[in-house]
Amino acid sequence: MKETDLIGRKNDHLDIVLNPACAVRHTRTGFQHWRFEHCALPELDFDRIDLGTTLFGRPMKAPLVISSMTGGARRAGEINQNLASAAQVLGLAMGVGSQRIALERGTHYGLDGTLRHIAPDIPLMANLGAAQIVGRQGLDYARRAVGMIGADALIVHLNPLQEALQHEGDRHWVGILAAIGQLVKQLEVPVVIKEVGAGISPAVARRLAEVGVAMLDVAGAGGTSWAAVEGERARCPRRRAVAMAFADWGIPTSEALRGIRAALPALPLIASGGIVDGVDVAKAVSLGADLVGLGAAVLPSATASGAAVIDAFQIIIDQLRTACFCTGSANLNGLRHAHMHYSGSDR
Repeated sequence: MKETDLIGRKNDHLDIVLNPACAVRHTRTGFQHWRFEHCALPELDFDRIDLGTTLFGRPMKAPLVISSMTGGARRAGEINQNLASAAQVLGLAMGVGSQRIALERGTHYGLDGTLRHIAPDIPLMANLGAAQIVGRQGLDYARRAVGMIGADALIVHLNPLQEALQHEGDRHWVGILAAIGQLVKQLEVPVVIKEVGAGISPAVARRLAEVGVAMLDVAGAGGTSWAAVEGERARCPRRRAVAMAFADWGIPTSEALRGIRAALPALPLIASGGIVDGVDVAKAVSLGADLVGLGAAVLPSATASGAAVIDAFQIIIDQLRTACFCTGSANLNGLRHAHMHYSGSDR
């Protein structure tokens, strides 16, 4: 594929996700069905509530991951630098967007050592698509992706639905699990597996755990529908019709999270996919997430400035702290044991 085509695709994705007129959310996360039991007597000092945790040996001030959003387009460089500067100030983790263009074309657009210089202390995760790790070049790609940004881990993202719906998509998915297993054995940093908005089932999670992945990001349905995004990109009615039929496809984030946590109690999990505020974050932690990722919800601020990203995340952190306070939770472990009730009609 030509570099201009790859970059054009990345720009299309940004334009569609940032355009409020484009319908890119077609289902809900399921978190709306869960309600915390309010604690009217918390016996806590609000300002001393501890939201801290760690990831890959690095301390974090809150259990938040700036989810992989964009890479491979010129404006992505500024977006990622704004995200990295905010992550450093707030003590959050960050995953970069796909590094495929940087590896194949040598066009980094900000996905280089600049990010580690901006954010020397954060857990920083590189990112490749599953199709890029298959074959002889897979390990080399992975090592180069990690090295170019000084990453603490590598995210391998699984996006079979999106690839199937892209005119230019990678549709040969034979050998992906074996490639992940080899990467786990040979790569010098942990491997994290992430879906991109359709969720991971317990059955797939077990297979990934068996080959030794360090962490899963469930990335469930309820956030950006990449099927709908590809439908918006479609150049002909037939392709649009095929894509839009899958606009609500996937496992809702809360369902994916609960299913994997029940099946694999000890496996570290990131919950992402449609998380919009600190109450959602609190619910995700209570349902089993170790960390919670946000992407599209903060993308508009990332196009403005690092300060705007800090403001957006500070609101989420304040909301999370308030949820801890009003459930009597002094820290994240307490929040995991807070009482919640299921109030949905579709259990």
